[in-house]
Amino acid sequence: MINILFISERHEKIDYFNKILNKNVYEFLAMSDETLIYDVVNADPPDVIIIDAQISNIKQINKTIKSISGNAIIIYLITDSKVDKEFIKYANAFIDDKMSEDFIISTISINLRMKNSLEMLSNSNKDLADSLYRLNALYTTSSQFSGTLDKAQLIQYMIDGMDKALSFSLTCTLSLCTSTEPVLILNSLYELSDELIEALKLRTILNYNSIFDEKVLPVKIDINNLKVIKQIKYPASRFTFNLFRFDNMFTQISLGDNIFGCVEIFKETTFTPEDATCFQTIAQQVSLPLKSATLYQEIIETNAKLEKLERLKSEFISIVSHELRTPLTSIKNSLDILMSGRCGNITESADKFLSMAMRNVQRLSGIINDLLDLSKIEAGKMDFNFAPTNINTVIDYVKSALSEVAKSKGLTIVTEQDNNLPDITADAQRLEQVLTNLVSNAIKFTPENKIITISSKLVNSRDIHINDYFKDSIKLSDDDYVLVCVKDEGIGIAEKDLLHAFDKFAQIENSLSRKAGGTGLGLPIAKQLLEAHHGAIWCDSELNKGSKFYFAIPVIKIEQLV
Repeated sequence: MINILFISERHEKIDYFNKILNKNVYEFLAMSDETLIYDVVNADPPDVIIIDAQISNIKQINKTIKSISGNAIIIYLITDSKVDKEFIKYANAFIDDKMSEDFIISTISINLRMKNSLEMLSNSNKDLADSLYRLNALYTTSSQFSGTLDKAQLIQYMIDGMDKALSFSLTCTLSLCTSTEPVLILNSLYELSDELIEALKLRTILNYNSIFDEKVLPVKIDINNLKVIKQIKYPASRFTFNLFRFDNMFTQISLGDNIFGCVEIFKETTFTPEDATCFQTIAQQVSLPLKSATLYQEIIETNAKLEKLERLKSEFISIVSHELRTPLTSIKNSLDILMSGRCGNITESADKFLSMAMRNVQRLSGIINDLLDLSKIEAGKMDFNFAPTNINTVIDYVKSALSEVAKSKGLTIVTEQDNNLPDITADAQRLEQVLTNLVSNAIKFTPENKIITISSKLVNSRDIHINDYFKDSIKLSDDDYVLVCVKDEGIGIAEKDLLHAFDKFAQIENSLSRKAGGTGLGLPIAKQLLEAHHGAIWCDSELNKGSKFYFAIPVIKIEQLV
């Protein structure tokens, strides 16, 4: 019911307004005592206050009523059309003695409707402001989630986001992903007693167990192994067990089958449906970055294990290679002495077997040297002797060294050299090792009566064509390069195997490659030796149509390499 207070000292006016307002179902109260008026307005502000302009001490009453009346409608009863300017500052409307009963009721009704409209608008604006604030809190929290892969920080961002959006009294966050043991984070407005903390721990464990409904728990939690972290805003005050009478909400922090914990929130006032939606949204938002952070941590741990295994493997190869080299040297020296005839004449059969043994000793020696080179490169201990070098000199040496081997297989090595090539800054011995490996592979995998071609030329990086399979891994600077190509007419490499050609211990699977044998280390070693020269190596090939192996070394000064 609408409450109307009439302030007047004129009894006839009090009776008149009492009659017309009670008839229209308004609750009417008339007063003239100033102190009593203030007490009534302070205690229960009426909806409408009608002030008789003829009352004594009107100016003081105006000021006081306006300051304590809240949103009450103030209407002045005046005796003529002349209105005091002082009244205009405080009034919502005016009526006079000559107005009809209907006009008075209409004036009151219009102002009441206006008041209701303004209150509805004010409430809508408040709701809109609350929604905007909550959306801003959600946006800020979401932005924070995307900025880190630290799981402990993500959980803290979630708690802070709930605090901003919901203004809770207490959150109990069970985290299964921030430590080697389950952690209960208590973010509280006030201090918590030890007894209350124990009760909250037990409640959290029961909530956690309820998620799985008698299924196997991913992590077993009991009150003794649950670590507690307290975050208290105002430690001077203290919560009691009345906390459990507060309104509360609970949800799990999960993504699919991945459970990262759960969170319960307490608030002294009642949560709204909008609060519940916001609470669930923040808990869901943190789940995806927690999953990403978990995967990232797993990748880091796996990489650390792989790096350790790689280091152990390299150390093992280095130790075994050194241990093999010593007895192998003794065997080779012994074979040299026997084959020289210094220990007596050698029969034709014995010579055949000694030659076979020497070939295999040399082959094993090459394998050991490859393993030692690989371990040195990976450990960063490979020594280089950079000096001005002409690549054609290297090509001529390798051709001379391998021509007889090629000839024994019915193969021919030819060269196509640019005789005006500038010197490059390189370790000639290492380049011989690279080129020897490429030509040796060509000899191994090329059938009889074919040709192997070694070519060299000067090109700019813009004019170098690199197979699409290698473009992502090879980045050449804008310089001139000496480009060397070893072309064969051999078995070739299938398109799907091109990228694996330079993998350690890899050999392309076919009958000829198995027959040829080898460690599969030659090309990986060549790749790393060329990278030390700021160069690159790649290949073009087609199955059963031969291969072209290219390597490029920049024409740069020695100080640019070091």
